Amino acid sequence: METELKDLSPATQPPPPAPADKDDRPLLKPEPDAEASAITPENLAELEKRFAAYVRRDAYGSMGRGELPLREKVLLGVAMATLVPVRVVAALAILVAYYLICRGCTLLKKPNREEEGEQEDYAHMGGWRRKVIVACGRVLSRAMLFVMGFYWINETSRGASCGPEDDGGKRQEEHERPGAIVSNHVSYVDILYHMSSSFPSFVAKRSVAKLPLVGLISKCLGCVYVQRESKSSDFKGVSGVITERVREAHQNKDAPMMMLFPEGTTTNGEYLLPFKTGAFLAKAPVLPVILNYPYQRFSPAWDSISGSRKKMMQNCMLIMSES
Repeated sequence: METELKDLSPATQPPPPAPADKDDRPLLKPEPDAEASAITPENLAELEKRFAAYVRRDAYGSMGRGELPLREKVLLGVAMATLVPVRVVAALAILVAYYLICRGCTLLKKPNREEEGEQEDYAHMGGWRRKVIVACGRVLSRAMLFVMGFYWINETSRGASCGPEDDGGKRQEEHERPGAIVSNHVSYVDILYHMSSSFPSFVAKRSVAKLPLVGLISKCLGCVYVQRESKSSDFKGVSGVITERVREAHQNKDAPMMMLFPEGTTTNGEYLLPFKTGAFLAKAPVLPVILNYPYQRFSPAWDSISGSRKKMMQNCMLIMSES
């Protein structure tokens, strides 16, 4: 019995043979010169053309014009120490003031709720409360723009008064009331301008409704909330809500118009991207608006180009300059 146990012992079993040639190298190893060898003037031109709508071209952008002169650095330092704190405090004061106005006008009022309570707003509230919210919102939005440095805003309209004249000499409106406003999306300032101009409803992330101060203001605007972080099945429901809102605004002059950015993203304002169809599903008239930000040093455009694309283009330019 003892000999049988010894024969079955694992210690007596020979160890497994070691592999003849062991390779510890990673399965995917980038070639050192593969990226450099693939860069050609044609590829670089194609990259610049493809991402041209997302690149900032001011002196302070991530792909700016190079090193800033000493005078510009001194001016930036002085502005950061003096002008920026004053503007931040003034902007916060305006935001808190409008929040208190919205809180007072919506006191003891229940918000209008859509299906299953996922959408709620105070935009359908009528009477003096709604008039105060809209009037104060437009005035304070313009004040916020002034605080940010937009002292003058030039507006140009085309075809707004081309209807026939009635017996009193006044021109009749030829076009129907639009149900939605479609605009290019350049900057965070776009929302403030549209609030000061027409005070429409926007499409926002669902988390915006829970933010302090801004959450109540977004409900007074009548924002349509969407869960952008996850591709859930509520897209069709949100699209249906937007379509109904556009039709309602077209038929009812007291209903707020929808503000939609049909490009679906932000650009530097120099290009026009293909439109999404969400703003046109209701088959109602839309009001097109084009925003242009003339600037000398600083562009307010969102730098929406991703870090990987940015790094790739910078590497391409560096390689082309050294070759």
